Amino acid sequence: MNIVYRILGGILLVAVVLAMIAAGWYYRPWSDYSPSRVADAFNPDNIVDVSLGMSSYFPYADIEATRPDPLPRALEPLQASYDFDGETRTLEQYLEASNSLGLVVMRDGIIVHERYLNGADADSRPTSWSVAKSFVASLIAIAMHEGHIDSLDQLAQEFAPQFEGSAFGETSLRHLLMMSTGIDFIEDYDDPDSDIGVLFRDPFVFGSDIDEALLDFERETEAGTELDYISSSTHILSAVLRSIYDLPLHEIVQQKIWTSLGMEGQAYWNQNVPGESGVALGYCCLNARPVDYARFGQWYLQDGVWEGERLLPEGWVDMATTANAPFQEADATYPLRGYGLHFWFPETDRGEFFAAGIYGQYIWVDPSRSIVIARLAADPQWGARTGETFAAFRAIAATVAGEE
Repeated sequence: MNIVYRILGGILLVAVVLAMIAAGWYYRPWSDYSPSRVADAFNPDNIVDVSLGMSSYFPYADIEATRPDPLPRALEPLQASYDFDGETRTLEQYLEASNSLGLVVMRDGIIVHERYLNGADADSRPTSWSVAKSFVASLIAIAMHEGHIDSLDQLAQEFAPQFEGSAFGETSLRHLLMMSTGIDFIEDYDDPDSDIGVLFRDPFVFGSDIDEALLDFERETEAGTELDYISSSTHILSAVLRSIYDLPLHEIVQQKIWTSLGMEGQAYWNQNVPGESGVALGYCCLNARPVDYARFGQWYLQDGVWEGERLLPEGWVDMATTANAPFQEADATYPLRGYGLHFWFPETDRGEFFAAGIYGQYIWVDPSRSIVIARLAADPQWGARTGETFAAFRAIAATVAGEE
């Protein structure tokens, strides 16, 4: 009997030790980032805190504002209303219902309205989620303008050899930008075990190599034949940029966009592990001041020219913000909107276009009125609110333009 007790005691001791090791790994009291902290980021109750403070949940690298050039301001009150779903609603009602964090409105290159809500202020750096994709696409355009890329029909593996022989590597830059790779990658935000859930979670929990994680996906349909929005496409483009410039993504952003445009504030980009060995999640997670998101939109309003210098190729803005194939037309694949090259456009023919991210991140550009709207939010109902958001933005633009 004593032998049995000793065996059971040994098993219990091993179980306790293993449990302590597992708890230590999960909570990592010696580290600023842990699996438990990652889990906290997915708690719906924390959505505002996460949206305003990604640096406290995930590793990151700073993007310095090396040549800040504050935008001119002529701030004025903004009271707008719009008709939606059979009733008239005010801008105040919309901002409250959509859990908005920041709203910046520009007219003719001047900030005319600036507002912060739900604990945010002018120094806050709300996360962009997929708005970051439009920044990566712009860097591809800059690389073309600088002569590093001869044609968008070149394959990704020509620049990023780590993907050679893989489906992603054998996809052209054009089809990556169009989100028409034909690759079987499941982007389901409601399923944490879908491909995008794993691609987002594993780098933070295990410090995994994001590039390597994309090597085994296979193509199921011919590239360039349908619109299939997958974040992995943008990460491949970010890897192309890293190879072209031989720099981490955050340094490329700093040199080619933040410094060139004179962004007002420091920003940061989340990466898989802390320090110089970290690799940015190329498809999301730029964190910046709302005024700097608005400046990015103004750059596009000005056709890629800033302070008299062309930074984007001629014709790029038109190509990026309109359909490049019938399946990208508004309502062809997604209701109320269509897709270009990492930019969206609404179903109307006013020439509006926008960058967008989950939970209600928008940079909305209305060239006909010379209006830019940057709106950041933490809105779990952002998808269902798409039509109302368009109505609210159009009411803002019309009001600021003096039409209402």
